Amino acid sequence: MPLGKLQLQIVQQLEKQGRLAPDAVQAISSRPEEISGDDLDRLLREQHNISATQLFVAKAQAYRLAPFFAAKFRTSPATYERITEDFCKENTCLPVGYVGDILLLAIANPFDLATPQKVAELSGKRVVRLYAREKDIRDKFLVEKSRPAGFDDVIGAIGKEYGTIGEDATGESDVSEDSAPIVQLANRIIEDAFYLGTSDIHIEPWEKEVIVRYRVDGVCQEKLRVPRKVGPALVARLKIMCNLNIAERRLPQDGRIVFKHYTKKSIDIDLRVSTAPLNHGEGVVMRILDKQKSTLPLPALGFSEENLAKYRECIRQPYGMILHCGPTGSGKSMTLYSALSEINAPDIVIRTAEDPIEYTLAGINQMQMHRQIGLTFASALRAFLRQDPDIILVGEIRDKETANIAVEAALTGHLLISTLHTNDAPSTVARLTDMGVEPFMISSSLLCVCAQRLMRRVCKTCRVQYEPQGRERELFEAAIGWSGPIYKASPKGCPKCNATGYKGRLGIHELMVTNNELVEAINKGMEAAELKRIAMRAGMKTLHQDSLLKVKEGLTTLEEAISTVPPDLA
Repeated sequence: MPLGKLQLQIVQQLEKQGRLAPDAVQAISSRPEEISGDDLDRLLREQHNISATQLFVAKAQAYRLAPFFAAKFRTSPATYERITEDFCKENTCLPVGYVGDILLLAIANPFDLATPQKVAELSGKRVVRLYAREKDIRDKFLVEKSRPAGFDDVIGAIGKEYGTIGEDATGESDVSEDSAPIVQLANRIIEDAFYLGTSDIHIEPWEKEVIVRYRVDGVCQEKLRVPRKVGPALVARLKIMCNLNIAERRLPQDGRIVFKHYTKKSIDIDLRVSTAPLNHGEGVVMRILDKQKSTLPLPALGFSEENLAKYRECIRQPYGMILHCGPTGSGKSMTLYSALSEINAPDIVIRTAEDPIEYTLAGINQMQMHRQIGLTFASALRAFLRQDPDIILVGEIRDKETANIAVEAALTGHLLISTLHTNDAPSTVARLTDMGVEPFMISSSLLCVCAQRLMRRVCKTCRVQYEPQGRERELFEAAIGWSGPIYKASPKGCPKCNATGYKGRLGIHELMVTNNELVEAINKGMEAAELKRIAMRAGMKTLHQDSLLKVKEGLTTLEEAISTVPPDLA
């Protein structure tokens, strides 16, 4: 018979799909001359109007494999976490996903059984084969190779090559914020940052160029350099996107970008934008707020079991004040949102005053501050006290007036949650005293203070275990009374952590819950150091101790713990 067994199965699959009529199948099958695979493909496409996709699906079914459209698959460093890219290129295969202990492997040659077996040995997982076009798989490697130069076309459109400075090649008046290349550059920076998991985008004017930096997992890294004279147009474009005054370059401005209004891609994020006049021009910092991400549950924030139990008890109190302290970017807002999400219920009225509203929470009434028209935290608090709330969240206690109203609210039957900028939990009492709040008011209203920081997680795939010696061993014994093997980051890293040795972040917490001894100490006006000693006797773990406990559990490294929080003073 001119058609081979496999070719006949392909033709029969097309008949089952309704793509070929029975008489067409009979005509193809009864051809007197032999026909090759390529000739059959050409015959089906040209004489029977079978599309490339229809033929591809029929082939996959004939091979008894699931078809996989590799052209639509987006590769990332995690793609080659277990199987190297060089191996994939050499064997024309592509790992496209994991389902439990199963690795999904796209292959171009369905008769190659050695490659899936080798992949199973390398990955330690059971391999399920998918059928993909060879060209689509090879195109993935070309795309991956060219991805780092993702701004070349935009820079070229502006008239510059990536990384060149060209002081006089482009005049400032020639670069318009409405020009297509500038619009494209602004969008590309935001899109690229989003795909890389960036928390903040920094656009900084230098003397001869403008630097774009991303903060990923708490660490800033340079991403792009553009000519200095492109800077004002780029900043103006970003101001237009958040409805700021582009003519005002002397004063700082704050705004918000709703990015889905400026892109056709499925990126539903907002950006909190802050501009500031610097010595070489205006700088911009944009905080990415991913609305597709929901708030994390409290157990996922890094609380130890002991601290989590204490904190959950505090947020369920009928009245009192809970304060979170730490620097910008220490995870205070996420903890507040997670706490509200946990205690939110139909029978509880929650009001929040925020600047800005970072995430919208279902079932919670949120108010955006507008200082220009007099809507401040203090005025919002006064309004809330007349709206019968059970729980009030104030974004930040910044001044004496807000502090006093917050304390009064906590004393009159409301649970008040807010943030404050202090280094640790005990010094929060001194900060409130400096704001003019009487010590007896603080001790009567305060339930707990939670100081927090964010540390990078060590990559579980490439971390290296070792036994600490000398000074490192002494640190553990002094702080938590323990010594043993811990982990450090791999100097080379791996594809999963993008060769950094770290992947993701976790919180460390210093939870100071008030008790009778602390109340007496606050009333007497004792210093923060004494309050800290009293709290530690009652079971409080300091930030330093909690960070070392995370090192002990293998979640992070000693280097990261010490760089985030210094050791406690004896």
